[in-house]
Amino acid sequence: MTLVTDIVIKRLGRAEYLPTLEAMRRFTRERDDSTADELWLLQHPPVYTLGQGAAAVEVANGIPVIAADRGGEITYHGPGQVVLYTLVDLARRSIKVKAFVRLLEQSVIDLIGSKAARRPGAPGVYVDGAKVAALGIRVSRGRAYHGVALNVDMDLTPFSAIDPCGYPGLPVTQTRALGLAGSPAEIGERLAQLVIQGLDHA
Repeated sequence: MTLVTDIVIKRLGRAEYLPTLEAMRRFTRERDDSTADELWLLQHPPVYTLGQGAAAVEVANGIPVIAADRGGEITYHGPGQVVLYTLVDLARRSIKVKAFVRLLEQSVIDLIGSKAARRPGAPGVYVDGAKVAALGIRVSRGRAYHGVALNVDMDLTPFSAIDPCGYPGLPVTQTRALGLAGSPAEIGERLAQLVIQGLDHA
């Protein structure tokens, strides 16, 4: 049995999307059985990203649209949103992909409280029908990357230019509107710790 190594948290501040995506791919490609899992906490400048299930779109607000290799549809990233990238060796931890998705969703639910919930057939976390966290991962050779984006205290206007996660008219919300105190950095730290707890008990 392979011992699971410690989890490293990296706090990357504000980071451009494409270099971060390339760094995740490189980390996943080059890691081996002894490489520690990593959680990357960061915020992105304004950007739309297209999951593998998303059709190409055009937006008129000048925000770039970038194709990603994660699952899911289109979403928006911007300042005030916590992005937690989960570079986790699922095979080493004997965690199935669906169980990992549920673990990430549950971490957000535990952070927000009982008003937060899943939505059947639509990965992510919702409060009263409004999406507060988007989720998309990719798994290569049993190793996951990408992760979860949690709206904390941000300008939600750019979501109105798209069908968030492929759902026309889907409302979005953020933790500030839900009465959850804490800056994006503080909320991100709490979310990372909940994910670590979930992995420790998976």
